[in-house]
Amino acid sequence: MLNIVLILVYSVVMLVFMAYPAMKIVEGIEKFAPIPDKWRNFTLIMTTIFLSLLIGLFLKFG
Repeated sequence: MLNIVLILVYSVVMLVFMAYPAMKIVEGIEKFAPIPDKWRNFTLIMTTIFLSLLIGLFLKFG
């Protein structure tokens, strides 16, 4: 349980820093296929959360 809490704490801190890379990833996806605004925002938010969780996992176990 403590591992999950620590991963989430690390991830919350990294949310701010992962916004820019997530924007660049979504822009790269848009070069191949146009994305509607509603799905663009959803994709951006999910990519930011995914990247933050990856960094949180790396900080905990890396």
